Amino acid sequence: MAKWWRAASGALRMVVLSPASRPAQPRTSLYHTIQAVPRECTGNRISARDRAQGRIPAVVFSQSLLEKEPSSTRSSSRKYLLTTEKKQIQAIMKSVQLPFLCSTTFPLQIRAGSGSSTLIESGNVLPIKIHTDRETGKILNLVFVWADDGSHLKVDVPIVLKGEDDCPGIKKGGCLKKIRDSLKYMCPAEHIPPKIEVDVSNLDIGDRVLMHEVKVHQSMKLLSKNDTMPICKVVAAQLEGGELAQQ
Repeated sequence: MAKWWRAASGALRMVVLSPASRPAQPRTSLYHTIQAVPRECTGNRISARDRAQGRIPAVVFSQSLLEKEPSSTRSSSRKYLLTTEKKQIQAIMKSVQLPFLCSTTFPLQIRAGSGSSTLIESGNVLPIKIHTDRETGKILNLVFVWADDGSHLKVDVPIVLKGEDDCPGIKKGGCLKKIRDSLKYMCPAEHIPPKIEVDVSNLDIGDRVLMHEVKVHQSMKLLSKNDTMPICKVVAAQLEGGELAQQ
């Protein structure tokens, strides 16, 4: 079993090239193809046994199953209980890193069993939950949804601020306050961005960036009842006693 996992993950692992030499290709091809096999039984004891053998329990299904009224019978048939290889998942998390893991899609291949060449199902998936042990930080199980081209998924996309070194407000002694760490969008699976970069290089004291001002792909729909809420702003620094510094 262990030899097969190592061979499969090694053969399918993709090398991430430097930006200068990276060819134009789909983002998912730059990462590992996750290898998995079905598991028929569930329960704490079985999951603990899998982890002891170097595997991580997982499940994959269509996002429509999270809705109150699933709209497709095919969606139900694409739910699989799986086990994945721990070393491969750890390598993925090391290369992608949180918080970008749950806004990055990956290829998945489900084989019939250990050492089998029979492919049951394959496609792109999006991680939506990574359960870890609070004390040790070890991965307990994974939850994926299918991310087929043409499907639309709800995704919390992390926000990364850039241009702080050139920000006029900060140069004047102000403080850049980040209000939102992420924004939720309805995204076509093929256009899910791992992160959203927000340029703050032109912000002065009192300036802010609102949700609807964030530039994203035109196919992405912001899921917010109030898109005029700020995601970051530059505020004046405070002196001792709570008074605002004079600029």
